[in-house]
Amino acid sequence: MTFAAMFFYLFATMMIGSAIMVIFARNPVHSVLFLILTFVNASGLFVLIGAEFLAMILLVVYVGAVAVLFLFVVMMLDIDIVKMREGFLNYMPIGLAIGAILLGEMVFVYGSWTIVPEAMKMIVSPTPTADSITNTQALGLLIYTKYIYFFQAAGMVLLVAMIGAIVLTLRHKPHVKRQNIADQVARTPKTAIEIKDVKPGQGL
Repeated sequence: MTFAAMFFYLFATMMIGSAIMVIFARNPVHSVLFLILTFVNASGLFVLIGAEFLAMILLVVYVGAVAVLFLFVVMMLDIDIVKMREGFLNYMPIGLAIGAILLGEMVFVYGSWTIVPEAMKMIVSPTPTADSITNTQALGLLIYTKYIYFFQAAGMVLLVAMIGAIVLTLRHKPHVKRQNIADQVARTPKTAIEIKDVKPGQGL
């Protein structure tokens, strides 16, 4: 067994084990920590196949931003684990049904999956100068030339999802003064200015 194969089995085993622990961990904080461990092992697998840019992005974006954000949110929410687990058995049949469907789909895909030497040549989209550029440059050429429309569509989907999350979580408190731009623009001197007839010696 070569060193590459040994590290592959090491990273793959650790990734599968930590992914399982994300689901079965009793503490949500521990689940997030296992999720970070899963991302780290996945980045190790990317390095083994020569995709160092994807490994770096996985560590910087998912581990450095998303997973840490999850960890801070879970720690600040102070989730009541006992109350959260109430009614767990009521959703068990639905969860088992969905799990059985997903397992059947995975078995079907694995059973109809054939690996031939020509398959790798069919799915790869080489660039004209693939031998003289790095992995990062080749990925950039493919994303911003051949797949630019899909890349922009994915960006629009993420933008709509972000706006939707903000709209759904925005709450207006009744006793907080807020600006109404339409009312400000529609103001006239009659509504904005009030003239008082102050008599001498009385004041306002």
